[in-house]
Amino acid sequence: MTLDTVKHAAGTPETELPWKELGLKEDEYARIREILGRRPTGAELAMYSVMWSEHCSYKSSKVHLKQFGEKAPENDALLVGIGENAGVVDVGQGYAVTFKVESHNHPSYIEPYQGAATGVGGIVRDILAMGARPVAVMDPLRFGAADHPDTKRVLPGVVAGIGGYGNCLGLPNIGGEVVFDSCYQGNPLVNALCVGVMKHEDIHLAKASGAGNKVILYGARTGGDGIGGVSVLASETFDDTKPTKRPAVQVGDPFQEKLLIECTLEVFREKLVAGIQDLGGAGLSCATSELASAGSGGMRVELDTVPLRDATLSPEEILMSESQERMCAIVEPRHVDRFMEICEKWDVIATVIGEVTEGERLEIFWHGEQIVDVPPGTVAHEGPTYHRPYARPEWQDALQADDAGGLPRPATSGELREQVLKLVGSPNQAAKSWITDQYDRFVQGNTVLAQPEDAGMVRIDPDTNLGVAVATDGNGRYAKLDPYAGAQLALAEAYRNVAASGARPLAVSDCLNFGSPEDPAVMWQFAEATRGLADGCQRLGTPVTGGNVSLYNQTGDTAIHPTPVVAVLGVIDDVTRRTPIAFAEEGQLLYLLGDTREEFGGSAWSQVVHDHLGGLPPKVDLDREKLLAEILISGSRDGMIDAAHDLSDGGLVQAVTESCLRGGKGARLVVPDGLDAFTFLFSESAGRAVVAVPRSEELRFTDMCGARGLPATRIGVVDGDAVEVQGEFTLPLGELRTAHEETVPALFA
Repeated sequence: MTLDTVKHAAGTPETELPWKELGLKEDEYARIREILGRRPTGAELAMYSVMWSEHCSYKSSKVHLKQFGEKAPENDALLVGIGENAGVVDVGQGYAVTFKVESHNHPSYIEPYQGAATGVGGIVRDILAMGARPVAVMDPLRFGAADHPDTKRVLPGVVAGIGGYGNCLGLPNIGGEVVFDSCYQGNPLVNALCVGVMKHEDIHLAKASGAGNKVILYGARTGGDGIGGVSVLASETFDDTKPTKRPAVQVGDPFQEKLLIECTLEVFREKLVAGIQDLGGAGLSCATSELASAGSGGMRVELDTVPLRDATLSPEEILMSESQERMCAIVEPRHVDRFMEICEKWDVIATVIGEVTEGERLEIFWHGEQIVDVPPGTVAHEGPTYHRPYARPEWQDALQADDAGGLPRPATSGELREQVLKLVGSPNQAAKSWITDQYDRFVQGNTVLAQPEDAGMVRIDPDTNLGVAVATDGNGRYAKLDPYAGAQLALAEAYRNVAASGARPLAVSDCLNFGSPEDPAVMWQFAEATRGLADGCQRLGTPVTGGNVSLYNQTGDTAIHPTPVVAVLGVIDDVTRRTPIAFAEEGQLLYLLGDTREEFGGSAWSQVVHDHLGGLPPKVDLDREKLLAEILISGSRDGMIDAAHDLSDGGLVQAVTESCLRGGKGARLVVPDGLDAFTFLFSESAGRAVVAVPRSEELRFTDMCGARGLPATRIGVVDGDAVEVQGEFTLPLGELRTAHEETVPALFA
């Protein structure tokens, strides 16, 4: 077979290439020919196909994502924003923290263990590439119905993959979510977040500058796994054939990644790197084109020097391979020998595969023959931009009119008690310890809070106790009812969870999971959610530092609920002042902060008791969220709050149950004037929290709330070994614990 060189391509314009099979549209292929002034070579076509995929180019979403920049609030803490591998914020004392959340949804359905494992590995390398040491991971997960046979196939594999990879890396898994809903059947969402820490001066960017600097590929050998992962597997709608596409799923080796991390951190310490990029989605195609495009020159690569696991791989396959545990560094010639010494010390394969050039082209050669000659920016950053049509779906009005407030409510105290047990034992509200116990949450010894706390928290300075907290949240049911409000409710909940731990919210990363962008109704959901999140971040003063869009989460005509997952990172000056959720001391006074209204649209109660989705989600008041956060942070810092738990999915009764079981203490509750017991227990009004206040601090705490205008209602006391709602029912903690903790093991153990 004749090698398809640049010269050969110029002389054979009529040659047919498999552009459609590689996920390109006809007009996209025509645009590539226009850019090059000829037909592409096979290698060039491979590069454009993966880099112009939905997953890499954001071609359907970037017209909406630009709002995150246009509406970005002024924030002195932001050091690196959207456009790099991950955002970076200043947390004080000379420290910078980088964090990002990404998706690995489709691979995790095809091959649950490897899909989830390599999702963790990929996000860890994104953080590493910024110059940071990874210190913690989190995993927001969505699965189909808990009792569906395929959920029993997917969930255990995903959980084992996350735990297996993260535990081997020695990274604590400090938070996340597990949600079940039939809309995710066949389209589970496996999102992965990583947090990293560095000093300000250690920040690294993905760019290739300095003619003569060497391009070094280091890490694992390149194999045939992951080929077409971003262009085909992650960028089209699922159908019945998808579980056969296993070669498109990457295979991970966490021990190789651990060596890669330590090796990379050592070359950073010795300042041997001028630019760096990890190899994740689109592999070498991404790393070479993005480094060259972001730099000040061109790049020449000798592709036949790439170390291979499979000697039969073609140039196109090498460029498209998404084999894991690989990095690409730009190194000055004077540092190459030392760079190689460090790689050898860590038993990491390293190979000079090219160099930065004076020109403005990315040139790739195969055994001396040129197979790629492209402007790198057209591959990396100048892909198609689609203004997809979008329209409010015809069914939206009927969905919102189907108000959950009209559903039958418990008529007796006995029915109320029965529905409380049903709620706290339902798969979504039940304890997830069977899952989280498979993750090492405390490795490294710096974990301060982890599941099931409101936020994960890690210490980043052992001398001063400076720390950061992170929470991820997202409610697809709310977003289905109102995508704009749903996105803001996800933001508000994550913001509130961070504040409830005692940390001050600083910045946001997001993973926007939606159905097919070719459906105008889905694009309307996406446009509304993005607008809502951008407006919400502007109001709260928390800039979006980066994130991910995952589209085509759809089987046939059935899309998932719009699921914007929002991660909020906050800083706490002293982690010893953090606030747990546990009610741990008898006599603590329980206060409900915020206003409780008749809001049941999209609620856990409506789902669990009536299998109903309709109406409007809770109203969003971001000014109230800011005020609530200020009270929670001040109360924590000044010793006025012993415990705090945000109120969200499941309402007050869910939060009180979790806090009582966490601390092993009961609570006596009194329904406040103006509320009925049902609304008091099950409402999901936003902007609320329940706090435990020491008796000695009650006056000071209520004075603070009153002075700042935050409603604070005393609703009970920590006492005994049961949850008692006076005048209604008593539920012993043992009975609650059985209902809450046995559901998930019974389904999956």
